[in-house]
Amino acid sequence: MMTLQEKIDKLVRPEIRALNAYHVPAANDLIKLDAMENPWSWSAGLRTAWLETLQSVEINRYPDAAAAELQVSMRAAMAVPDSAGVVLGNGSDELIQMITQTVAMPGRVVMAPDPTFVMYRQIATVAGMDYVAVPLRADFSLDDGAMLAAIDTHLPTVTFLSYPNNPTGNLFDASSLRNLLSRAAGLVVIDEAYAPFTDASFMSEIGHYDNLLVLRTVSKMGLAGLRLGLLAGPPAWLEQINKTRLPYNISVVNQATGQFALAHREVFAAQAREIRAQRATLMDGLQALRPLTVFPSEANFILFRTPPGRATGIFEGLKAAGILIKNLDGSNRFLQDCLRVTVGLPEENAAFLEALRGLLQSG
Repeated sequence: MMTLQEKIDKLVRPEIRALNAYHVPAANDLIKLDAMENPWSWSAGLRTAWLETLQSVEINRYPDAAAAELQVSMRAAMAVPDSAGVVLGNGSDELIQMITQTVAMPGRVVMAPDPTFVMYRQIATVAGMDYVAVPLRADFSLDDGAMLAAIDTHLPTVTFLSYPNNPTGNLFDASSLRNLLSRAAGLVVIDEAYAPFTDASFMSEIGHYDNLLVLRTVSKMGLAGLRLGLLAGPPAWLEQINKTRLPYNISVVNQATGQFALAHREVFAAQAREIRAQRATLMDGLQALRPLTVFPSEANFILFRTPPGRATGIFEGLKAAGILIKNLDGSNRFLQDCLRVTVGLPEENAAFLEALRGLLQSG
């Protein structure tokens, strides 16, 4: 008779057994600068008005399956062209999964730069597709020649491009992305999760390329707990992708909350402007710490490289000082000695810089 582990080994696909589940560390009472969240809570007045809105939600009824009213609000907030189709997801992660499921077949390829958002590889693997990672240059810029050569060689069914890129924070050259769009026979998905913190976007170019899809999320604008994403692109593509969407994937609470929040989107736009200003201050503070290599950012986080062999020690030292950032050392061969800090409140950023300065000096 087989043991439980033997049953698992027999029934679970080897590539799934080899994966690690997405890990989110507990923050406890730490200053939380690890997850690219908006650091501002809602004001008391906004929270009260939101709770009043929720009182009218019929929690005993299924939600509008298409979330039609919320679609209208999100299209307006994200400047989606009138000619584009739209599908909403339970976060942009679900939309990445839906795109991949729509085209998944054995031997087909998902491609992305390396390093980039880890869920592209994870979702492709779960869907049974091959994954091709094309290394970025040493400064984390897009290697045009390598990407175009990989497109010609591997004929990817889907290419994901994080714009700005996570976890590096930089913005790939727009002309390079247009070259990829023109060369690729498969879908090219430009993931604009960090749109609130940059002026660059491909949203207005939907329709100029019949293989362009654009992803957005409300997570970075201050609604990470809502789990709400948007996929925009040619209606013919969206019609097919929508077939993989599970029924009622946007709950009545999320639909009501999303519409309420987007009706007050200037509050979040002002917070995004403040995060941009704080990013510049934090960047200046990090660049003044000479042993560090600090990479440019158009997102709400900054990637930096410590002196060799010191990343984990500095990460643990910051944690002991009550500050949680992201340790990327060991996660990817291109991120050796790298740490990533989210832009927080002014006092949180100052506390982080002071603690980091002390750790560098003591080492």
